[in-house]
Amino acid sequence: MKLIDIYARYKKDIQYIESELERNIQSNHDVLNETSLHLLKAGGKRIRPVFVLLSGKFGNYHLENLKNVAAALELIHMATLVHDDVIDNAITRRGEQTVMAKWDNKIAMYTGDYIFAKALTVVTQLENPKIHQILSKSIVQMCIGEMEQIRDFFNTEQSVRHYLLRIRRKTALLIAISCQLGALAAEAPKSTVRTLYSFGYNVGMAFQITDDVLDLCGTENQIGKPPGSDIKQGNITLPMIYALQEKDLNSPLLSLIQKIKRSEDQSDVNEFIQLVRSSKGIDKAESLANRYIHKAINQLDQLPDIKTKKDLHDIANFVLSRKY
Repeated sequence: MKLIDIYARYKKDIQYIESELERNIQSNHDVLNETSLHLLKAGGKRIRPVFVLLSGKFGNYHLENLKNVAAALELIHMATLVHDDVIDNAITRRGEQTVMAKWDNKIAMYTGDYIFAKALTVVTQLENPKIHQILSKSIVQMCIGEMEQIRDFFNTEQSVRHYLLRIRRKTALLIAISCQLGALAAEAPKSTVRTLYSFGYNVGMAFQITDDVLDLCGTENQIGKPPGSDIKQGNITLPMIYALQEKDLNSPLLSLIQKIKRSEDQSDVNEFIQLVRSSKGIDKAESLANRYIHKAINQLDQLPDIKTKKDLHDIANFVLSRKY
């Protein structure tokens, strides 16, 4: 089953979450209203809310309870995107102008802060204190992950282990708690909540690795931004780390990285991309993403045999094979 088929089955509930997102970001301030709606209308896979809904099927599925978890997590994700675009000096995202490009850095930063605050407002409608604790701790870890990424810009000596720890905090954690909190809000058994967290974590790790591969191998049409955005900002990703480990490529790659750091010349970026593509870095990164997806799918064996389990299986496979 394709991802679009899963989304079609949950279309009504997803549309409801979408309307909740729009309702929650509305502001009496004209500019904040414009910037927040601009970001929302740019779209996205809404994979975090979908994981909340699917995980809720393993407990007492009540959309009114789940909507606040789903909306809060997607708003947090949206807020991080606005901040990321400022840090990355990104002009486009998902094929649309970023808030930073259409307005400016200051407005983008405050838009991100506003959406973050809105997320916290939404989650206060949930009475379970454990949800609040998990969410607040996760936001702290996400911020640490973002800071580590900035600290490691153009750091060509970082290890695979260090990279994995960073993406755990930066990306995997939010997907993991989407599954965890969806099950928790639906009052699923503790063992099910734990299993879904583990499933989400492994999917999240694969999701970010695949993202990093797409930045080097995808087209602007596919990924909604120019290829090579990572190296332009100095983000050394897993395929690059693997490529740098190859003796014959290490020196030319290091030389190109220094050139890109000084000027961001597109011809240097293109040459860098071609060198990494010619290495074993892409295959090795894809192989690791594949291992994470297999771990995620193995976790599903511990869940009750309901239709939703196959949906989670199919989404995990989509993450591995996606081209956008």
